[in-house]
Order: sequence, then C-alpha cells, then structure tokens
Amino acid sequence: MVRALLVRGMLAGLAAGVVALAVSYLLGEPRVEAAVAFEESHAHGHGHGEELFSRTLQSTGGLATGVLLFGTAVGGVAALAFCFALGRTGRLAPRATAALVSLAALAGLYLVPFLKYPANPPSVGDPDTIGRRTALYVLMMLLGVLLASAAAVLGRALVPRFGAWYASVAAAGALLLAVGLAYALLPGVDEVPADFPATLLWRFRLAALAVQAALWTAFGLLFGELAERVLRPGPAPAAARTPPPLPAPSVR
Repeated sequence: MVRALLVRGMLAGLAAGVVALAVSYLLGEPRVEAAVAFEESHAHGHGHGEELFSRTLQSTGGLATGVLLFGTAVGGVAALAFCFALGRTGRLAPRATAALVSLAALAGLYLVPFLKYPANPPSVGDPDTIGRRTALYVLMMLLGVLLASAAAVLGRALVPRFGAWYASVAAAGALLLAVGLAYALLPGVDEVPADFPATLLWRFRLAALAVQAALWTAFGLLFGELAERVLRPGPAPAAARTPPPLPAPSVR
C-alpha cells in the first residue's frame, strides 16, 4: 500500500509540476527578464563572463527540468508524509488528509522561510553572500518543518484534555510564537539595491508565491483523488457480484 501511494504521489507531483511550470512561465519569467534587463543596464560596462547556458535555454528547458524534478521529488516525500498522517488526524478521509498535508507543506516548506527571507530576482543580492543566504534559508525551512511537526504533536496531545477546537488553537498559537522567536533571533538579509523598482520586486515575489501555491494546490487535489481510489476502491462490478447460477438438477 505504501509503495502504491508513493508511486501515485510522485505521479501527482509530476502533474502538479506541469501546473507550476505554466504559472512560472507566465508569471515568473517576465519578471526575471525585467530584472535581468535592469542588471544589464546598470552593469556600466563590467562584463560578467560568458554565460554557460543562454537565457532562452534557462527559461525553457532549464526551467522545465528543475520544476518537474522538484515536483516529482516533493510529491514522493509528501506521499510518505500522507502515509504517516493517515489515521492520526482524526476521522479525515484520504482527500481531506491529502489537502491537510499539502497545506502543511506549503506553510512549513515555503511560507515560513518566505516571510523571513523572501525570494529575490536575479539582479538582487551580493554574489559573495549567496552561500550565507542559502544556509539561512535552508535553516529557516528546516525550522518551519520541525516547528509545524511539533505543533501537530502538541495539538494531538492536548485533544483529550481540552477538546479538538481548543487544542488546535493552542497548537497554532504555540507555532506562531515559536516562528516569531525564530524570526527575531535569526539575522535578516537586505541586499535590494536602492534604485531597484519596488513594483518589479513585489510582482516577482508574488509570482514566486503563486508558483508554490499552484504546485501544492494541484498536488493536494490530484493526490487526494488517487489516494481515495487506492484506499477506498469502488464497489465491484455487477457481474462480479452476481453469484454463478446453481447447476440444474439432473433428471434420470
């Protein structure tokens, strides 16, 4: 059963990656092109070396490869998380459990680090600090996953004493408090040039958020339907349910 759900999770992740790819190409790429044009107009004759891959290849084949591989990989991981969550989240049906896992993944893997370290277009950021910025983002992402998991465990432990509603409120409050402390303790990163268009920056970040929202929404709907069919197969066909006729008695 786990293997069947894992395969379907990867397939749903691949299909969700197609949806995210379309959103990324339609909303994200125009903002990337505008950011690249801004960077080139402010280069003042300083060459950046020859590009290993052209922008055309980056915005087509490179983008498709990255998004589809990412969708397939996170689809498999989310399917395993679904297997763990199924039956541990009350009486939720497979579709509702898949939606809950997708929402938790969007919040923990993306929204929590995004609000602290939002996405920036290519021309924003110092190349010398890319390693530090990446490490901080990954750390915030891991903290988001761990804190969300801890909040879920806390909420489940409080249900027998306070009921489902108050336990959920207490767990959500504890999660917000822990995330707020992490935001306050971790260093900030602000490397946006003063003359960079604020509208372009805002639209780029909204496009990045839309890509992730499209990915996890599509995955939750697709995988929920596939998981429902695996865990709750439909009734057998009428021909299969009809017992074979009794043999006619022999006449002597």
